[in-house]
Amino acid sequence: MAKQGAFTFVLHSHIPYCRSAGRWPHGEEWIHEAAAETYIPLLRALYDLRDEGVPYQLTIGLTPILVEQLRDPLINAHLHEYLETHVQAAADDATRFHSAGDAKLAALADRYHASYSRLLADYSQAFGADLVGAFRGLQESGHVEIATSAATHGYLPLLDRDSSIAGQISTGAASYEQAFGRRPRSIWLPECAYRPPTATAVGGAIRERPGIEQFLEEQGLRLFFTETQTIAGGRQVGKVRGDAIGPYGLLAGRGAARSSRSTRRTTFEPYFVGDSDVAVLGRNSKTGLQVWSGEHGYPGDGWYREFHRKDEVSGLQYWRITGRGVGMGEKAEYEPDRAAERVRDHARHFASLVEDEVAGNYSATGNFGIVCASYDTELFGHWWMEGVDWLREVLRLLASSDTVQLSTAGAFVEAHPPEEAVALPESSWGQNGDHSTWLNPETEWMWPVIHAAERRMERLIQTHPNADDSAARLLAQAARELLLLQSSDWPFLVTTGQARDYAVGRFQEHVARFEQLAAALERPLSQEAVSLAEELYERDRVFGAIDYQQFRNRESARASVAS
Repeated sequence: MAKQGAFTFVLHSHIPYCRSAGRWPHGEEWIHEAAAETYIPLLRALYDLRDEGVPYQLTIGLTPILVEQLRDPLINAHLHEYLETHVQAAADDATRFHSAGDAKLAALADRYHASYSRLLADYSQAFGADLVGAFRGLQESGHVEIATSAATHGYLPLLDRDSSIAGQISTGAASYEQAFGRRPRSIWLPECAYRPPTATAVGGAIRERPGIEQFLEEQGLRLFFTETQTIAGGRQVGKVRGDAIGPYGLLAGRGAARSSRSTRRTTFEPYFVGDSDVAVLGRNSKTGLQVWSGEHGYPGDGWYREFHRKDEVSGLQYWRITGRGVGMGEKAEYEPDRAAERVRDHARHFASLVEDEVAGNYSATGNFGIVCASYDTELFGHWWMEGVDWLREVLRLLASSDTVQLSTAGAFVEAHPPEEAVALPESSWGQNGDHSTWLNPETEWMWPVIHAAERRMERLIQTHPNADDSAARLLAQAARELLLLQSSDWPFLVTTGQARDYAVGRFQEHVARFEQLAAALERPLSQEAVSLAEELYERDRVFGAIDYQQFRNRESARASVAS
């Protein structure tokens, strides 16, 4: 039976920069938890499927700042300690529960001990304490496509200077190439935040700014992902605003001549963005709701492990969700066998849903489309403990489907290139699909600081056109600190209140470091200043081969005087 369409998971993996930031509750523990509960179990599941000969494929995004941290010797040494500590904690729990005569909790503790022991063995032996290398191995065997992102997950549409957007994307692409031995083909835009081409009056001039797609095209990136409503809100090239100057007024040229066979935008197919050769794929909403929906999503099933209730001694979790409205103290004890049954049930349900989506699109359009199911990777294993098992079962089921072909996103677009170009609206995955999660009364004070640093970086490069080795070191470290202070994580954590004080502290710390370096570059250089740059690099240990020239002013050449 001929396949009627394709499917790919698109898993976006990201942890805020937390190297040498202490431990619990905010600091390196974030990355240790994600590695122990998500990345190592996911790698084990994918390698097991590969060894079984299951012909699966999927797309996994790894942000550059996450990759840099996962490759860091200090973080890896601390991760090894973290795993050893949890092996011991589970053993201690088992002894305590056995002594108390609680056979059920003792059995769960024994399972935890076996699980953490396996994680430690996988990490240190099977994967050689090199999780990035393990992901690279799956890409090289053709099972996984690894997507990149902006260097530090900067919120691109709110950056004031195109130099920063170029620096974020180019640094991320270079970091990817160093880690994976090839240039990236696809990218997850931070927070799915997109900016179209714009033209605004500034005094007596018009400031023209290209869409995000131009920066992607410059780095050889040919695909990005967006939210469902962004695709639905897109406009065909050629049917843009009638304004002489507007968000879509710059979209002319190659794209306008492309096929416009339909006015109905759908997430089953890719589209060229504007007049670029960059394609976009949207998230399929039905598959998304099966996981993300607070009311109907799989992770909320009562038989799955409860994330929030933790043992007062070890911090391990021995209870299940039980039901809606059940207080923490009333949670029933976890039953692994029943949870495993629900994993199989939910995997079958999801695989059937994907087949229905693919078949429905094929029946309605005759097109071989794709279902793109996008999620944060850390949901699986960390927040939803059984989620990695669910992913494995879904891949196994769909690999044997008569209807669905498993694919990576990039491979699908290469085999089925877009036939239509669209102009996308400004958007994000945030509340209301706009920028308000990152720009609001709680965070608006951060953005003038970011914008001032962007302009100062441009001036530093301009005043050091032929920087010697000492000045180049300071400029490179200033670029690193600029990237780190631009992280979208800081305003996000302030807005959500999850770790407000930590986020404000990290933001201000990187701002202060940047200003120290900038001040040193604005006066005759001293050995003390060079030592400062070296000291700050040792603290950060990211983007060692950064090209600070990527942060030069890019806009003066495009300035045009209003008529």
